[in-house]
Amino acid sequence: MRRKENRLPGFGLSMGFTLFYLGIVVLLPLSAIFLQTFEISWERFWEIVLAPRVLASFRVTFVTALLAALVNAVFGLLVAWVLVRYSFPGKKLIDGMVDLPFALPTAVAGISLTAIYAENGWGGSLLKHVGIQAAFTPLGITIALVFIGLPFVVRTVQPVLQELEKEVEEAAVSLGAFRWRTFRSVLLPPLLPALLTGFALAFARGIGEYGSVVFISGNMPMKTEIAPLLIMTKLEQYDYAGATAVALVMLVISFVLLLLINFMQWRLSRRMLRS
Repeated sequence: MRRKENRLPGFGLSMGFTLFYLGIVVLLPLSAIFLQTFEISWERFWEIVLAPRVLASFRVTFVTALLAALVNAVFGLLVAWVLVRYSFPGKKLIDGMVDLPFALPTAVAGISLTAIYAENGWGGSLLKHVGIQAAFTPLGITIALVFIGLPFVVRTVQPVLQELEKEVEEAAVSLGAFRWRTFRSVLLPPLLPALLTGFALAFARGIGEYGSVVFISGNMPMKTEIAPLLIMTKLEQYDYAGATAVALVMLVISFVLLLLINFMQWRLSRRMLRS
């Protein structure tokens, strides 16, 4: 006996439109990178991507994006917790300010952060007194990526926090569990998939960020030059093969990292369903 498929009407048409849309919007532009890269030899490809300047840009890009995503995972969870669990004057205003990096042009954010954290800015002057330079260093890049990545964590964790029942937390506390144990054993497991999603989104945004970083980084080769800026530099020099080779490596690394994060999220979700 043939098993009846449990699908809503219109599945075939909807799936076909979805695949067509993703193919035109996502796969077709990305395939152009592969096609352009295939026009050069493997020897030339590895010569481009293993150049010291390119490797240094990869290191700056991925390390700063990872650090910023980790910072946002911690403080984004804290901000979401405050917005969900507490009531205070100005809560709506603060909740709206979280989305400000979404609406603010990245160039405006970069200029503002550079003005604040430069040596003559109020933030940079305070850090200078303790021997820390923010602008035109990897630290400044990380600060810019924290600024643009925070909303991704907050907006993915916030709905999950709103759905968690406070009674479960109160029951754990009444049974003698300390606050840290309650958070670790009761609250953190259902929050982890959403937290990983926010981390992945902030990390992906940080890898490809350009506008808010290009001003505060200083764009010094081998020190603060990010990979997106290096791609733009190669394009301005009409080195299309070099630009596509660097872009291809970034695409592959980003895809593998996001795939691993999604796999971890899937494993956590399955473990929660089993428990």
